[in-house]
Amino acid sequence: MLNNRKQRDLQVALTYTIIILTLTTIVSVSVSVQHPTAAPLPVLPIPTARHLQWHQSELAMFLHFGTNTFTDSEWGDGAAPPSTFSPDSLDARQWATVALSAGFRRLLLTAKHHDGFCLWPSNYTDYSVKASPWRGGSGDVVRDLAIAVKELRLELGLYLSPWDRHQDCYGQTLEYNQFYLAQMTELLTRYGDIKEIFLDGAKGEGEKDMEYFFDVWFNMIHQLQPGALIFSDAGPDLRWVGDEAGVAGSTCWSPFNTSAAKIGDVDTQYAREGDELGQEWVPAECDVSIRPGWFWHPSEAPKSAHTLLDIYYKSVGRNCLLLLNVPPNSSGLISPEDIQVLLEFSELLSSIFSKNLAERAMITASSTRGGGDSLFDVSNVLEETIYTYWAPAEGQSDWMLHVDLKKKVKFNVLQLQEPIQLGQRIISFHVDCLNDKGEWHTMVDGTTIGYKRLLLFSEVETRHLRLVIDQARADPLISFFGVHLDPYSKMTKDDSMLKRTKNPQQIERSDSISYFI
Repeated sequence: MLNNRKQRDLQVALTYTIIILTLTTIVSVSVSVQHPTAAPLPVLPIPTARHLQWHQSELAMFLHFGTNTFTDSEWGDGAAPPSTFSPDSLDARQWATVALSAGFRRLLLTAKHHDGFCLWPSNYTDYSVKASPWRGGSGDVVRDLAIAVKELRLELGLYLSPWDRHQDCYGQTLEYNQFYLAQMTELLTRYGDIKEIFLDGAKGEGEKDMEYFFDVWFNMIHQLQPGALIFSDAGPDLRWVGDEAGVAGSTCWSPFNTSAAKIGDVDTQYAREGDELGQEWVPAECDVSIRPGWFWHPSEAPKSAHTLLDIYYKSVGRNCLLLLNVPPNSSGLISPEDIQVLLEFSELLSSIFSKNLAERAMITASSTRGGGDSLFDVSNVLEETIYTYWAPAEGQSDWMLHVDLKKKVKFNVLQLQEPIQLGQRIISFHVDCLNDKGEWHTMVDGTTIGYKRLLLFSEVETRHLRLVIDQARADPLISFFGVHLDPYSKMTKDDSMLKRTKNPQQIERSDSISYFI
């Protein structure tokens, strides 16, 4: 009996011992497990999801088309009869295919320019395509383009001029604002998803007292098309860059204060540079035409592909989107010479940026958030996305990346990106290279980075680089570091140097199209 009791006592004691040892092991293991380091807090303001999509598209195509195309003018006076509009081969699918082939993902159409002629059959005026001979008055350019961009999975934007030189009620503030909102409602409810509405503050010379109800317009646009961004001189979603040359400031912040800008009367320097202390995310859009004018003119020729490349560096390469106007001609097609330039421009971009010469580099950082947490590891900067990034340890003031290319490399372009979903942070930086004497030499310096910064400089050859961030609004974050060679920008700007492997005649009509995707 005693022995049985002792055995039971021993079994109970052994069981308790096992339980205690198990609990001790569990506790010790749980203590040793480290939770992942949390991401840095965003620095306000930050972009919306619509903004992020806009930034990543980089290129958009503007299509100025209307009665001006047929009268060889830039600003029509609203007196040209509707019969003036008579394109015999209009093919909006050709426009969209040209855009897609050249790397553009968004198309914006002048649904109505200052002359008041509407490229859709508006119920509120007879001055539109329904009064023209084109397709017997049953045509709709906006509809054609909306169908084309949907089929090719592109995005649609529209421009509806606030100034209407044909409409009788223009100049009567209340009546005209009602008329304008009625036409805007047609555009926003008939043609599917609209990704951008482009506006300006243009007014007639004798109509300075004419008031546009911009706040009402903006609220209605966001109500009817919640996915649309609104562009104007001063936002609310996208701002003008301050010129029509497609050139942003070398310092270019997406933060901005719309209260410090007025549509139609904007400080161009403020528009060009943005505002480090801005309270709203209002990035700049760089509008420029491929030709001297905005509408097609038979006497004008397009800019060269090299010129477009230079503009790309000064727009997309400075944290902006490039909105390039490519006007259809009087036949209703994008001209072959414009197509040739666009395809050559696309080839240049592909040739320069399709390969990162640092893709196999060994990169080290001055510090890493979380003490080497892989979530913020410096190797992230070689991934071509803004959603992974290097973050330094908190509370540091010396921020540096050392890039070992493993062998000497010739290059003349650096590409930098920030994870802008956490805000735009970097105020200034410089990049050094190691020379043959073992000395560090500053190769280039810059201010803002934002979504993308491209730095073009004289060609260098080195194995070692270092990115030094001199000043930032908060802990700096880098999502991409690219090294590229541009052999074209130092050449004489002669298009004959380019390989002409693509025939623009192949994109004259959509029924005989070859897709270059």
